[in-house]
Amino acid sequence: MTAFFKLSGAGNDFIALVEPAADPAADAVRAWCRRGLSLGADGVMALSREAAGAVVMKHWNADGGRAELCLNGSRCAVRLAESLGWADGGAVKLRTDAGLLEGQNTGGNRVEIDVPFAIDAPAASVLETEQGVFRGWSIRVGVPHLVVFIDGGAVEDLDLAAVAPDLRRHADLGPEGANVNFVESRGRRSLAIRTWERGVEAETLACGTGAVASVFAGLAAGAVEAPAELTTASGFVLGVDRRGDGARLGGDARIVARGELLNGSL
Repeated sequence: MTAFFKLSGAGNDFIALVEPAADPAADAVRAWCRRGLSLGADGVMALSREAAGAVVMKHWNADGGRAELCLNGSRCAVRLAESLGWADGGAVKLRTDAGLLEGQNTGGNRVEIDVPFAIDAPAASVLETEQGVFRGWSIRVGVPHLVVFIDGGAVEDLDLAAVAPDLRRHADLGPEGANVNFVESRGRRSLAIRTWERGVEAETLACGTGAVASVFAGLAAGAVEAPAELTTASGFVLGVDRRGDGARLGGDARIVARGELLNGSL
């Protein structure tokens, strides 16, 4: 049996292990994340404390692969660390594979997290697939993203499963591919976003790094001002602002359940 917490960041859901004796094997991550057959999640994280007071977060996508950064997962990790009494003066320093972040609960279930490291300038991209030609922006926010602003229509009406997979694995994006974000502008500071995530290989209800990537792409295109709010597929709103060369991301992050994963979940 494996003790767990179930967490949700604006609909992006995770299984959290607290100070496990060992990292979970890739096949266990894949098994636990299967919806309908196990607990189900977009990913798994393991949290532990450093002697210096920081919280170390390791994250695996649903396919069992390690991810350098998951910002909604990081916000959930901050929320859980706070509930475990690990917060230092209300703030949590979170050590990820992409670098050290700092977050805090700002009231209720709202958690904000700072990305202090510089986010590279987005690069304009033109990608051709069997579904057509897509003009977007390539940008890395810990992990790679492609941001495509739709021209007319509502993002909710887009058949994401039909157009996103070929873009996610497009040769021009390199061997690792990228998360794909389709974004609709609803004002200078308001966007709607849907994301197809690599490692999950499906649409997720929210994506924190995708939200940051989309705002920075919008800034590069002159289509958005910061701070901006993004309505996700779950209906929850994520807020993104610039912090120097980095960013701040805020939104709902909640602890849904705690329990034990039984052997039948494997």
